Amino acid sequence: MTKLFLVSMFQNVAKLLRTVEPNLQHKTVTYIPTASNVEKLGFFTKIGKWHLKRLGLAVEELDISTASPEVIASTLTSNDFIFVAGGNTFYLLQELRKTGADKILVNEVRNGKLYIGESAGAIVTAPNIAYSADMDCPEKAPDLKDCAGLRLVDFFVVPHDKNWEMGKAAQTIRDTFSETLDLRVISDNQAIVVSGDEVRILER
Repeated sequence: MTKLFLVSMFQNVAKLLRTVEPNLQHKTVTYIPTASNVEKLGFFTKIGKWHLKRLGLAVEELDISTASPEVIASTLTSNDFIFVAGGNTFYLLQELRKTGADKILVNEVRNGKLYIGESAGAIVTAPNIAYSADMDCPEKAPDLKDCAGLRLVDFFVVPHDKNWEMGKAAQTIRDTFSETLDLRVISDNQAIVVSGDEVRILER
């Protein structure tokens, strides 16, 4: 059964993770900060890892843009959970594909491993990420050939609803695609929980 925890800002809703996995103590998580490489988001990656550790998890960071294929494969398969942090969704998808991490990640999640996606990490789970161009700059991924996402879900996450900085882009996406795509819009204080065929939104 697939299990996903999709959020806008993990630091705001970290405690809600226990609703999906009550027993987090001494579990391990692969933390992928790669989407932040082309954005100035160092603070958010640090605080995201800090909150994971506070929940009792052992965090192993994996930047797929620099790690070897062997390290990528062993890290994604050996840890209990996968966390994909926010940043630029197009760059994230480019690097996932370039390294083959996309196929390993999808296989692990479809075999039951919990996937935690924050902002870009949530968007990339969709069938296609082109809808997010108003929120992220596609030009930061010059080697990305198409926008087909990981297809872990059949809907399209729109993070940062009403956020002071990103809320305008979120609203533009709603105005543009609400009649053509199954959008799931969440604020920074909400989380989408996917358990097999069940999808629900939690709020802190």
